[in-house]
Amino acid sequence: MAPSTLRLAQDPEADALLARDPLALLMGMLLDQQFPLEWAFRAPWRLAQRMERTSLDAAELADWDPDAFVKLMAGPPALHRYPASMAARVQALCRIVVDQYGGDAAAIWRTAATGKELLARLRALPGFGEQKARIFVALLGKQLGVQPDGWREVAGPYGEDGSRRSAADVTDADTLAEVRAFKQAAKKSAKGGG
Repeated sequence: MAPSTLRLAQDPEADALLARDPLALLMGMLLDQQFPLEWAFRAPWRLAQRMERTSLDAAELADWDPDAFVKLMAGPPALHRYPASMAARVQALCRIVVDQYGGDAAAIWRTAATGKELLARLRALPGFGEQKARIFVALLGKQLGVQPDGWREVAGPYGEDGSRRSAADVTDADTLAEVRAFKQAAKKSAKGGG
């Protein structure tokens, strides 16, 4: 599905999982909330290790006992700042992947005819609000070549060439630092500090 050059997790093994496993990539994006970006995208690999798997299976995760799944997410180390609530979101995401996409996470984007349809599909997922959905559209378009008609328009500023706004723009440690600096400046500006 993807090139082996993703650098979102900033860890070769974790990034390799993201590149070959669409569910891992989708889960990493889900977890990229109130948690360092690279840790969020490393979490699917850590989860797979804990489960003694080389990839993630949506049906298996959706059917996992919810209490036991919270324990898997809680670690140590925890796979998210809020392991219990994120465990529930991950399982809900996996249930949608199973029920609506036959267990194939990549079908979410592979079968979307337009950027608008892709955005709507992503927005329907647990934990994917407008901004996160637009960022994921940009990530798919910029880094994985998933470019249905109108993808850049629905991605908005996240789809701009050369931007350093989000996970869509992280290709190495330097771009991660640039994205982090952009986010910090945006927060400061929003608080009236610049």
